[in-house]
Amino acid sequence: MQTANVNVPVKVTGRHVSITEAIKNYATGKVEHLHLDYPRIMEAQIILNVEKHRHSAEIILHCNNHITIEATHETDDMYASIDGVIAKIAQQMRKYKTKIMRSHRPRRAEVQHFEEQVLDLSGFDDHEEGKEPQVIQTERYPVKPMFIDEAVLQLEMSSRQFVVFLNAKTEKINVLHRRKDGGFGLMEPTFS
Repeated sequence: MQTANVNVPVKVTGRHVSITEAIKNYATGKVEHLHLDYPRIMEAQIILNVEKHRHSAEIILHCNNHITIEATHETDDMYASIDGVIAKIAQQMRKYKTKIMRSHRPRRAEVQHFEEQVLDLSGFDDHEEGKEPQVIQTERYPVKPMFIDEAVLQLEMSSRQFVVFLNAKTEKINVLHRRKDGGFGLMEPTFS
């Protein structure tokens, strides 16, 4: 039985465009009528952007089990862009559901966080004693327990360049990243 994701908190924002009530209701209604029972949508972000004659719509769905699904579509009409991105996101949700159903495994619920700091190295000279790079930005990433195939699927369905996760098999922090050749690289720490 397929059910609509009713009462989903939907946030509609605009870049270089003011969001009318009509376009907001249209986009919100489309997300609420995604008829898929898994993954269940917890929150949705819709970002609408207009640059010259390009109208783009981006959707980021935050779903249960720490799943994030992203899609973007661009046309010369905002309504068509919304329709296109909804079709893409529904396809990704079906793909994710199929993949999970094929390899259903028990999951651990523990989520840890990984912190990344961006350093300002301008003017930094390692010959000067006592001078260290300055932290200009800190981001926290949720480190979710998942298997490598789930991390690959998560990276395939997003525009991000990497995903940090707790390998459910080895129980070590891993980083899966996109390679320039189109493949994926897996980094796992070793302590010698």
